[in-house]
Amino acid sequence: MVSIISINYNQALVTCAMVASLLRATYPRIEIIVVDNASPSDNPDVITERYPQVKLIKSDQNLGFAGGNNRGLTEARGEYLLFLNNDTEVAPGFLEPLVQLFEHTPTAGIASPKILFYHTDNLIQYAGSRGINPWTGRSITVGYLEADRGQYNYSHPTQLADGAAMMVPRRVLEAVGPMPEAYFLYYEELDWCETIKRAGYSCHYVAESTVHHKESVSVGKFSVLKTYYMNRNRLLFIRRNCRGWARWTSTLVFLAAALPKKALQHSLHREWPHLRALGRGLRWHLQHPQVG
Repeated sequence: MVSIISINYNQALVTCAMVASLLRATYPRIEIIVVDNASPSDNPDVITERYPQVKLIKSDQNLGFAGGNNRGLTEARGEYLLFLNNDTEVAPGFLEPLVQLFEHTPTAGIASPKILFYHTDNLIQYAGSRGINPWTGRSITVGYLEADRGQYNYSHPTQLADGAAMMVPRRVLEAVGPMPEAYFLYYEELDWCETIKRAGYSCHYVAESTVHHKESVSVGKFSVLKTYYMNRNRLLFIRRNCRGWARWTSTLVFLAAALPKKALQHSLHREWPHLRALGRGLRWHLQHPQVG
């Protein structure tokens, strides 16, 4: 069985579209678990009214991405666990290649499919990863914004999975533990990938599986929330995963170049809430010197 876990936050109809696509999947044994992260103004009950086979978990507080997925894990029964963003729609045969990878590769620990931007002319969001640049703390995604012409139609080990769609066997979860909840939103799946790899497992890109991603529906493409967590968590990832000179260089580049550049951009556009979000993110690290 594959347990598919997704987080809903104020986007019940978007989540319904994801569920509808999952119910067209050709894989014979799935369960769908949706964790509502205390949606403040949108009733998630419409999900189970339309699709009673969905297991809906209503959290009384917003647990974030990692916390919400970890809450879903407590109800999951599958041998394989697929974490899927609610703003995705899937190809009918997307599960079989992912399961086949883990059935035939015992050392595989985590995998993501090819991810295309929804309602585009097959623009690629993810076709594997070259990992996090240890000197800058920035991720390098293969194929990003390229038209999909089949140039990445081969599966292979890769450096990082993509949090929009990633599968983990239960045996790996039991070996390494759940997603780290210190991030709340963004970078947690990258941190988890590094933990899985340090435990001796490999990360994979599965080209035969395809998911379409609407991207940033839940938080907005240019939200203050995204500004805060993307910048706070980039530094948090560096602190938790970089070692030696790479840690100090990545931190220096972030503090001396990336952060001032973003602050200047927000100032020039008079985006004061975003500028304050940058400050709050930096202050969080000063208040949490032992994290990482």
